[in-house]
Amino acid sequence: MGLLLDALLETLRRPMAVGVASELALLSGPLWVAVLVGLVVGWVWRPRWATDLVGVDREKAGEGGSLSRSSSSSGASQGPGSVLGFPSFDSLKAQLPSCIASLISEERAEEVGRGFASSSSNEEGGGGLAVTAGDLEYLSQLVEVTDGGPAWQQMMDRSLPNMCYQAWRRDPEVGPPQYRSRTIFEEATPETVRDFFWDDEFRMEGKWDDMLLYHKTLEECTMTGTMIVHWIRKFPFFCSDREYIVGRRIWESGRAYYCVTKGVPYSSVPRRNKPRRVDLYYSSWCIRAAESRRDGQMTACEVLLFHYEDMGIPWEIAKLGVRQGMWGCVKKIEPGLRLYQMARRAGDPLSHSAMMAQINTKVTSDYLRSLGNNNDAAEIEEPQKKRPLRRSVPKFLVVGGAVVLACTLDKGLLTKALIFGVARRFAKPGR
Repeated sequence: MGLLLDALLETLRRPMAVGVASELALLSGPLWVAVLVGLVVGWVWRPRWATDLVGVDREKAGEGGSLSRSSSSSGASQGPGSVLGFPSFDSLKAQLPSCIASLISEERAEEVGRGFASSSSNEEGGGGLAVTAGDLEYLSQLVEVTDGGPAWQQMMDRSLPNMCYQAWRRDPEVGPPQYRSRTIFEEATPETVRDFFWDDEFRMEGKWDDMLLYHKTLEECTMTGTMIVHWIRKFPFFCSDREYIVGRRIWESGRAYYCVTKGVPYSSVPRRNKPRRVDLYYSSWCIRAAESRRDGQMTACEVLLFHYEDMGIPWEIAKLGVRQGMWGCVKKIEPGLRLYQMARRAGDPLSHSAMMAQINTKVTSDYLRSLGNNNDAAEIEEPQKKRPLRRSVPKFLVVGGAVVLACTLDKGLLTKALIFGVARRFAKPGR
């Protein structure tokens, strides 16, 4: 009898399936509740001090909403508002950039803005508009590599049957990363390529630039061809869309076209909470005839692009995103150009943007050469094959650092997911 009682007690002491399940439920229940609470708080929480740092005026947001509704006919799509007090998906997208942008002080933003060419003085022929001869001088120095900036480091060299593409990057002491690219289009004239890149209507209709959601001409000068345009561009899911107020103008020297596009202040369009406005923006081209790779004749077109902007996200993350997505965007340009050529040959009417692209300010080649004579030459470095530095970093250090950073920055689940994603990318060598 004693043995039977001992066996029964021992059996009762052993964990049964139901007991194990109940214990696990008691243990995991509070954890799941904490995760859900943290997720909701991460969605909803937007500190007022962060909003103040990025310069968002809540009173102007209401005015911007009416502007958005009045201009929605040109293609800008606005997401639905919140329902029953719960945040919409657009507010979830906007949460990450706002938190990240709050880390940048206003003083630093002003210093960045002063570090780049943004001439606003009334120069001869400028007409007091947004883009002046000082911007032509800056672009000419970039083209001739005499701007005195850091050396350009090559990051990409790709080609298609009718296009070849090279890209470089450099990191200045102040401001976001800068990019330089050289594209050769076979069987294309500089005039067609100039109109193609200026044609906002075809960017949206031709679907080759799927990031442009909305465009509108705010001001223009029929004497110089200067335009001020309003853009809204689509960004990845973890970022809200971005708004740009852009001034642009074209200079002609022979069959070379210097096309300046840069962000300009414009108080008539009030700032809004969404989309967030990008103030520091520069994207300019030099378009000219080039030798064809096929027969050596001047039947190809060379496009030198110089681009930088402060999108409000950490520059290291921005560099990673550009490197991963650059070729996917670039290879869409060549099919878009061929469609544009077909439309021109078919006699399709020119859009208003394309007609404005044909109003250029003519300058001589001697004048352009004189612009770069008094400046230090920069360098373009050739790519060097060497072992990536990140291979020498142990994986556990990268992952451990990500855990510490995610636990330190209490900004919601979405921010932590982004940090872990970047850490996983750097922890995998050779990719």
